Amino acid sequence: MKNQGHTFSDRLETAAKAKQALLEKARSKDPTQDPEFAARQAARLEAARLREAKETERRNAKLAEQARIKAERAAVAATKAAEAARLAEIAAAEAERIRIGKRPVSRPAFGLFSGTRTSGNSK
Repeated sequence: MKNQGHTFSDRLETAAKAKQALLEKARSKDPTQDPEFAARQAARLEAARLREAKETERRNAKLAEQARIKAERAAVAATKAAEAARLAEIAAAEAERIRIGKRPVSRPAFGLFSGTRTSGNSK
């Protein structure tokens, strides 16, 4: 059996025609030639912009919340430090009163203000 028109050059020509047909098909489906392509592309870009804006808003809200919590903790720490300083001042004043021999103001001597006598001879 002889080659019936299927020579190498015939095969090359057929391949070139098939490649050209694929290129034409691809060119016909080119999205830039589609009239709705611009609208779809604009919608995609708008969606991406909105997504980015929401992400930025969430990030800023998170940073603000972290700053608020940090400020709250600092206020609590300052309150505790002020209370500790007040208690230390009271303790230092108490220690000074004890050192110089005075009784603390918060605890008067027994019987001094109650009207009872402290000596044991009351019958």
